[in-house]
Amino acid sequence: MIALQDVHKAFGANKVLQGITLEVPRGESLVVIGGSGTGKSVLLKCVLGLVRPDRGTITVDGRDVATGDRDAFLAQFGMLFQGGALFDSLRVWENVAFRLMRGPGKRPKAEARDIALEKLRRVGLGPQVADLFPAELSGGMQKRVSLARAIAADPAIIFFDEPTTGLDPIMSGVINALIREIVTEMGATAVTITHDMSSVRAIADAVAMLHGGLIRWHGPVSRLDDSGDPYLDQFIHGRPTGPIATLR
Repeated sequence: MIALQDVHKAFGANKVLQGITLEVPRGESLVVIGGSGTGKSVLLKCVLGLVRPDRGTITVDGRDVATGDRDAFLAQFGMLFQGGALFDSLRVWENVAFRLMRGPGKRPKAEARDIALEKLRRVGLGPQVADLFPAELSGGMQKRVSLARAIAADPAIIFFDEPTTGLDPIMSGVINALIREIVTEMGATAVTITHDMSSVRAIADAVAMLHGGLIRWHGPVSRLDDSGDPYLDQFIHGRPTGPIATLR
């Protein structure tokens, strides 16, 4: 579904991606891990066409991301942003239905609201929250609303950027379980960025570790603990010593 071939991206002298080659099969849930500043978000932005690589090719469902109708291309994607990114001035249901009322194939307001209520129900929120504003919700509820918005248009591909940031361990577990269930139900292709190893184990079919501008390790989540790769081993166990340099 997503294929990157020898993708390079630098910002001035900072070489962020230095030859990324990676494939995400249709329907797979891939989790990308790696230290802060290693280029995980840049990788997603390149796939979305928001950042243009300096070299290499990226295709989504066989189509080069740099060509064709941008609206039709972006309509394939749903996104759960790290901070939720809900619109403070819109009610909960309006946040969920934002794309439905403004994007391609615009829906009537009543129909968009009905869809929003159904998506809220799917993430465990009742109709009583629909007319509230985001500031009236807890952090966990806001994250659920963001998830409902990500799936509102039934996208073929969903990106999750640090989906459990700022949540307590119990709510993190709830969000991880919801993501796994929904991705499986929809048959969507999913790419998640996270530092939370409990999320990795709950969400992933496969894991890719980004380090030094390259995919250092890529394999099934079942191989995480016996990968034999010292970089991956240091990262997943949070060891201060190893091949990954740390500040002293």
